[in-house]
Amino acid sequence: MIIRVLGVGQFEVPDDSMEELNALDDALTGPVEQHDEAALHAGLVKVLEAVQRLGKPMPDDYLGPSDLLLPGPDSTLEDIRELLTEEGLIPD
Repeated sequence: MIIRVLGVGQFEVPDDSMEELNALDDALTGPVEQHDEAALHAGLVKVLEAVQRLGKPMPDDYLGPSDLLLPGPDSTLEDIRELLTEEGLIPD
């Protein structure tokens, strides 16, 4: 799966890593519902660090599509809400 992190780049993440990413994504639900921007940012950083740790950076000149778009590390609560679906940032 190709995951684009806004402002960071694209990463090819193996399908068998998605369970770990989904668990981290699920932890964002509470902070979003509680409008807790500090906790949401901390959780988002964990998701983004995992994407970078588990994935392989795509070349800067890669022009193919991304399977998933994630907000960047400096995103606000409103930025994150725009990308959220019923399944969170990362679909199950």
